[in-house]
Amino acid sequence: MDAMLNLFTDPAVWAALVTLIVMEVVLGIDNLIFISILSNRLPEAQRQRARRIGITLALVMRLALLSMIAWLVGLTAPVFDLGIQGGPGPHGELTFETQFSWRDLILIGGGLFLVWKATKEIHHNVDPHPADDMFDVSMNTLTFGAAIGQILLLDAVFSVDSILTAVGMTDYLPVMVVSVVFAVLVMLFAADPLANFINNNPTVVMLALGFLLMIGVVLIADGFGVHVPKGYIYTAMAFSAGVEGLNIWSRRNRDAKSKEGAS
Repeated sequence: MDAMLNLFTDPAVWAALVTLIVMEVVLGIDNLIFISILSNRLPEAQRQRARRIGITLALVMRLALLSMIAWLVGLTAPVFDLGIQGGPGPHGELTFETQFSWRDLILIGGGLFLVWKATKEIHHNVDPHPADDMFDVSMNTLTFGAAIGQILLLDAVFSVDSILTAVGMTDYLPVMVVSVVFAVLVMLFAADPLANFINNNPTVVMLALGFLLMIGVVLIADGFGVHVPKGYIYTAMAFSAGVEGLNIWSRRNRDAKSKEGAS
């Protein structure tokens, strides 16, 4: 107990905690967008329950991974090598690495699933009555169990990325636990308002699906060793969300003026 008190009286520990909380909250946005979009495909009576279960599973998975840090860090060790010369090109251009760890394979698999899922959702929104093709899977047939299964799969991918980020930023397990719990609580409180906002604004659905598609591509690139700075990604997302916010504001003002003119 004394050791814990001494730990949290260190200003450097508090600085690391605040930084890590911010990082974990930002990383949780991707997870939350996916949960919101998927839960909105369920009957209204099941949506909140699906979001609660999905976020609870995210917390359980992150805490479980924190209890197995030594094993988790081992996921970054190469498991096979394609034997092709890698590294930066002669002019500094990016080239993918040829050594792959379990973490890389998890990110690539999760990214491919996210790209497939986002593409299928976009196809459904653009053409709600498609002809028979590879994307002809009606979102209305999504069951509660299938939704939880897909949420669980992406929870696993985002949890590995989240905990490895925490491990890279601090050596103190209590700091990691506090930051992860705080970030998941933020997700829990933000889940319903975000999901309702997405559901009530159809154009935001397409924007959110575009975010998921981009995140999937970034996960695949990260798995191949091409590390896109996350600051660029979230800045682009924030800018796009800001533009869409202006569009929503503009539409609401036009609708209000139309109603005033009609009366």
